Amino acid sequence: MKNKITFASLIALMAIMFCSCSDVNVAPGEVPGQIQTFVQQNFPGQNITFAQKDWSFFAYEYDVTLADGTHIEFNRNNEWTKIESVASGVPVALLPAPIATYLNTNNPGVAIKKIDIDNGEIEVELANDLELKFNEQGALMEMDD
Repeated sequence: MKNKITFASLIALMAIMFCSCSDVNVAPGEVPGQIQTFVQQNFPGQNITFAQKDWSFFAYEYDVTLADGTHIEFNRNNEWTKIESVASGVPVALLPAPIATYLNTNNPGVAIKKIDIDNGEIEVELANDLELKFNEQGALMEMDD
């Protein structure tokens, strides 16, 4: 009987811990320095105007919005996983070299609206609404317009 109560208590505690995970607004100055540095280096002149942190699997993940509307998501290691920037475009320098080369060769001058990294795949959406999916090595896997 004691084991059942202990087990039930553990399950209840875990449920509370996982269910209480929600986005919490934070002041832009409370965003980790690594994220602030990333923004300063890659989006010069843009400030973080809105930030949220989300407790996920025992660590915080951050979402930030810049003054021009650019939205960036960071994982638990403060590495970007998704960038969406309709106004100014995403810097091509953030992409692995093979993907940047592909885009510069096949879509010169077309702005990048969104980059999303998920499970080693890199999805790129261009201003001309072309969506491209690359593998970790930068090889084109899929194209959709």
